[in-house]
Amino acid sequence: MKEEQFKRNYKKAVDQMKTNDQMKKRIERTLNTQRHEQKRERKPLYIAASVVIAASIGLAAPSIWKQVSGPAAPVTQVAQVTPVTSFDPVMIPKMELPGSKGSGKMANMLQLVVYQGKVYTQSATSLAGADALVLRGEKLGTTTGGIDELSDQNKYTELASNIGEADIYAVNGYDTDFRIMSYTEIDGEVYAQLFDQNNGITIGSGADLIGKLHLEGNVTSAQWETFASWNNGLQQLQPLAADKSLNSFISALYVAKPIATSPELEERLYGQEDRKIIYLTLEDKTQVQLVLFGEGLVRYGNVPVFFEMEKGAFQAFWNNLSE
Repeated sequence: MKEEQFKRNYKKAVDQMKTNDQMKKRIERTLNTQRHEQKRERKPLYIAASVVIAASIGLAAPSIWKQVSGPAAPVTQVAQVTPVTSFDPVMIPKMELPGSKGSGKMANMLQLVVYQGKVYTQSATSLAGADALVLRGEKLGTTTGGIDELSDQNKYTELASNIGEADIYAVNGYDTDFRIMSYTEIDGEVYAQLFDQNNGITIGSGADLIGKLHLEGNVTSAQWETFASWNNGLQQLQPLAADKSLNSFISALYVAKPIATSPELEERLYGQEDRKIIYLTLEDKTQVQLVLFGEGLVRYGNVPVFFEMEKGAFQAFWNNLSE
């Protein structure tokens, strides 16, 4: 009951009653006590409400805190994300350069560049040549070719690669410890490719890898594809709204539990067709590809780790991806 309404009801009741002075004094003392309690409890209730909002969306990322601290808005139901403080980290060992016969098979599978002693492999994030110039940063050097599955360790020198000769640049907005890019112009046409360094790192949550992609608050458009379309190269992409549902999914992915890959896990997951692929285009024109598995796992590229999301958050988003 609002305070002014309470006053009016109180005055009306007192005027209608024939009481002695002692009763009136008792009523006045009760009213004063209620007012005092109302003022004293107002702040704790506000804080409690804020805590409830934060808990309903999981560990709050910066974009979510802006919503919490902004003007009051109608309460909407969102998928519950169970807050977690820590997981057992997944340690991805440094990619060993081949040193014996047959140990360099990865070179034949993925495009790679050696930079500052680290192996950068083709990224699951794509970039159109027309948009590459804006992201092209400082020139880091020019690759040499010649690496193949039979190359021994002495071939893996600085800027060695299996992509032939190409200029290598830093990528504006990204740390060179994580991402570099090749940039080549042929007959006025630009060819650009991103390379990520995802080995020799420790992943304690989704943020340790997914956070490097700058998804939070930067998705401008999105699409998704069924496994059947992807598997048959049909490219039957369907629109995906870049709305609150997608933002909640990304926030939940940042706090997801990392699970190290294994032959058994991959055999089980990839032996099923219960998969969906989403494509997220960011403000910088890069397009991030994520694979969703029906069991509630998400994977980025060939990084040997899966992310296990909170079941409610994953299922709510998965259900939105329907034909």
